[in-house]
Amino acid sequence: MRSRRSVLAVPGSNPRFLEKAQTLPVDEVFLDLEDSVAPLAKEEARGNIVTALREGDWTGKTRVVRVNDLTTQWTYRDVIEVVEGAGAYLDCVMLPKVQNPTEVVWLDTLLTQIEKTMGYEPGRIGIEAQIENARGLVNVDAIAGSSRRLETLVFGPADFMASVGMRTLVVGEQPPGYEEGDAYHYILMRLLMAARTYDLQVIDGPYLQIKDVEGFRRVARRAAALGFDGKWVLHPSQVEAANEVFSPTQEDYDHAELILEAYEYYTTVEKRGAVMLGDEMIDEASRKMALVVAAKGRAAGLSRTKSFTP
Repeated sequence: MRSRRSVLAVPGSNPRFLEKAQTLPVDEVFLDLEDSVAPLAKEEARGNIVTALREGDWTGKTRVVRVNDLTTQWTYRDVIEVVEGAGAYLDCVMLPKVQNPTEVVWLDTLLTQIEKTMGYEPGRIGIEAQIENARGLVNVDAIAGSSRRLETLVFGPADFMASVGMRTLVVGEQPPGYEEGDAYHYILMRLLMAARTYDLQVIDGPYLQIKDVEGFRRVARRAAALGFDGKWVLHPSQVEAANEVFSPTQEDYDHAELILEAYEYYTTVEKRGAVMLGDEMIDEASRKMALVVAAKGRAAGLSRTKSFTP
């Protein structure tokens, strides 16, 4: 599973930003053709993106292009021109404002046709589905199960807040008057449950106050605590915080690997199901929890500093 702790948004209409993005230590970069690109600049942005994918150095990064949503006149040309021009250098296509599973099926079908035409490996290019309104959230279970290409669900907070009439202009912060609990908790958990039901990753959307790194960190911690895999970043100042928040600590990573190693030893060599690791009892449920933390640590490039001794 790809690491997506930090997901950088880059407007396809800005060649300087496309070049800069290649140097940043982010897990994923999505080159945007949608909201960050003006209508008259979209055709040129497609060409910029194809050139950047083909000629740029994206080593270590998941390469994604966000096309326009299916209510627009641009979507089919976005997909055809980008995938035909640079499909061999592309990992996923992000479809925004997904409201029902047929939209994902449409993209899956078009990608298959292009792959067959161009001689690409069928099914290699993944899909990310962005949920940005009430209808998309209500249908999110069907959306999550709509395609084998689907890798990720992505929360789009700004459009979502507008779609439900949330009374705030600050994306990601609690709306004025909401004094208890978290106004976003249901939304985030709903996305998380749908994603995990189909073994997908799930990514939190952007925090628009780009100079408020502590605010970004606070909101990111909320999503990470629930189990989200990462968050969008809009500025280089947010990258380090995202990578840190969505990575386990060294101590937690070491402990998870110890649990896995100890459980493997005791269940296979000593044939016991519930055992002690120091002062802690571990069992099959402990192993499953440790797998999650260990996988996130490995994806983040952490190395073990402790080893198990029976």
